[in-house]
Amino acid sequence: MKALFLDRDGVLNVLRPNDYVKCPDELEILPGVKEAIILLRRHYDLILIVTNQQGIGKGLMTEADLTAVHAKLQECLGNIIDRIYYCPELERAHSFRRKPNIGMALQARRDYPGLRLKESVMVGDSMTDMLFGRRAGMQTVLVGDNSDVWQRQPYLVDRRYPTLLEYAQSL
Repeated sequence: MKALFLDRDGVLNVLRPNDYVKCPDELEILPGVKEAIILLRRHYDLILIVTNQQGIGKGLMTEADLTAVHAKLQECLGNIIDRIYYCPELERAHSFRRKPNIGMALQARRDYPGLRLKESVMVGDSMTDMLFGRRAGMQTVLVGDNSDVWQRQPYLVDRRYPTLLEYAQSL
């Protein structure tokens, strides 16, 4: 099986700079994302979200709050996401689960024994996402207006698109 790993904030929903999506009302799906997910489903056996959510570790939200946000996300996208992995630990905890470490990718491989990471793709909008994908042996796709990532470490990026929809349409 090959999987599409997706970051959440900045890829599927509007990034809230210096903040977190703490409740369903704060979740704003980016334009074209639902259409993109439908197109991408044709090319991947699994669609998985991998997201750092240290707002929980900071006490700004609870796991129940995050579950409600993810329920709304699933509803907005037509319940097409196979699984959502998240890491609630703070960055300073240096958790193996937190991107750019590959704990969430290894958990996905345990959950789906036929999953082949080398045939999978990580789509994200940050250096952390690209490092995660590269360390897990995946192809990487950078989406969004992130020229800083592209300029600083272009070797981490296999492909680059302005939006998730444009990536989906390219396949």
